[in-house]
Amino acid sequence: MNQQYTATEVVRMMGVTRRQLAYWAKLQLVVPRARWGERFYSFADLVALETLKRLTGRGIAARRLRRAIEALETQLGEARTPLSRIRVMANGREVVVHTCGPDGKPIEPLTGQFVLQFDTVRLAGKVHAMVSRTAEEWFQLGLACDTTPETLEKAVEAYEHALEQAPGWMEAHINLGTALYQLQRLEEARKHFEAAVELEPSNPLAHFNLSCVLDPLGDTEGAIERLRRALALAPQMADAHLNLALAYEKKGRDALSRRHLAAYLQYQPRGPWADFARSRVHPESGQERSARSSGKVTPFRRKG
Repeated sequence: MNQQYTATEVVRMMGVTRRQLAYWAKLQLVVPRARWGERFYSFADLVALETLKRLTGRGIAARRLRRAIEALETQLGEARTPLSRIRVMANGREVVVHTCGPDGKPIEPLTGQFVLQFDTVRLAGKVHAMVSRTAEEWFQLGLACDTTPETLEKAVEAYEHALEQAPGWMEAHINLGTALYQLQRLEEARKHFEAAVELEPSNPLAHFNLSCVLDPLGDTEGAIERLRRALALAPQMADAHLNLALAYEKKGRDALSRRHLAAYLQYQPRGPWADFARSRVHPESGQERSARSSGKVTPFRRKG
C-alpha cells in the first residue's frame, strides 16, 4: 500500500503542528515528497513522526536526535538512515537507537556504547523533566506549548529560558513576542519584536511582526513603516500587503489601500480575505465588509 498523506491530514491525524513538521523537515528528520505544489508523507513517515512526537514530548531536543542519527549513519557506513528503519528511544538525556532486523542491537550513537534494553512503555511514566535544559530544548518546549491558549504562559516561560542562554536567538524572540501578543501583553511583545529586527534587520518577518503590535499600541504610522520595510525585502508577502492596505484605510489613504489590496489578490486570490479585498477593489461586487470588524493578520512564529 502506497498511501500518501498531505500535511493537513498529518496535522489532523498525528496531533502535531505545521511548525513542527517544517522544523523536522529542516533538520532532515522526516522530509516529505513534493508534487503538484503540495508535500506528501508516506505511511513510513507517519511512523517516524510518531517517534519524533513521543521523544520531543519528553524533552529530547530534535537537534540531539539529528546528531544521534548522524552518528549512527557514520557507524553503519550509510549516507541516509530513515527514522522508519530504526527504533529510537530515550532514557532521560540518553538517546538509544535499535537498528532494524534480528541482529539490531541497542546502541547510544553519540558514545558508540551498547546499552541494555528497557521497556519504553513502562518507563514513559517515570521519565521526569530534566533538571537543566539547553536553549534548544527550551525552544522545543515552547513550540510544544504555544499551540493552545491554556499553555501559552508555559510557552512564554520556555522561550524566556531559551533566551537566557541564547540572547541572540532571533527565532526565540519572534516566538516569544508572538506568544506575548496572544496574551495581550503588547508592550512586552513589542520589546522582543524590536530585538528580532535589531538582530536581523533584513528579515521581513521580523518587520511584519513588529508592525502587528505597533498598530494596536496606537502607532499606526510606525506599523505602516514596518510593513513597507517588510515588503521592500519580500514583495510577495501577501499578508503584509493586506495589513498595509488596512492601515492605509484606517488613515484615510484609500488609493494606497486599494493598491495593496490588489497586490494581495495577486499573491492570494482565494479565501475569505481575498473576498474582502475584492469587495474593496471592486465595490460593485456587493460583498462589502468592515475592515474594523475583520481584524488583521497577526504575528507569525518561527520554527527554529
